[in-house]
Amino acid sequence: MAQRVAAHKPYELSSSLASAALMQEEAGVELDWDALYADQAPRVYNYFRFRLGGGADVEDLTSRTFEKAWRSRARYRRDLAGFSTWLFKIAHNVAVDYLQARRNYLPIDAAADVAAERTPERDAERDSDLARLAVLTAHLPDRERELIALKFGAEINNRLIARLTGISESNVGTILHRTVQSLRARWHAHEARRHE
Repeated sequence: MAQRVAAHKPYELSSSLASAALMQEEAGVELDWDALYADQAPRVYNYFRFRLGGGADVEDLTSRTFEKAWRSRARYRRDLAGFSTWLFKIAHNVAVDYLQARRNYLPIDAAADVAAERTPERDAERDSDLARLAVLTAHLPDRERELIALKFGAEINNRLIARLTGISESNVGTILHRTVQSLRARWHAHEARRHE
């Protein structure tokens, strides 16, 4: 029978304590949800606050996230994702549900009054910019092209890119910085030639 990990005071908690709670779970000890909540709740709360603004809804969504995590705790698989990754996927789904429920629907006649955000001119300009960017990145080495795709295409942070590529996090940042600077210089040089 699994034992309960001792509860800790919130001010004593840290990510390492939450990690320790997760490692104890691997040893057959039940997760210390108090420790995990105290460690992760501020991050989840800030996620909702930045995504949706302040207010009571943020607190409600934070509690809803932990309620769903608690109910789904038997389905958490450490071999597939870290606890915070799993928790933030739940938070993301809670935010999507919340936003979809609050979506205002207008009658089709109201669409005539809305200015089109996408116009043929904007689409052509965007397509032209993307084509030019594709030409510029085609000349990059495979590693730099991969890092650019992960960072800006997939919108993945440097830490995860480092794990995916086997390059240290600081090297990922350095390579990306240099590559972006090089692309920016080539982009501006092309613009200058175009306007001569």
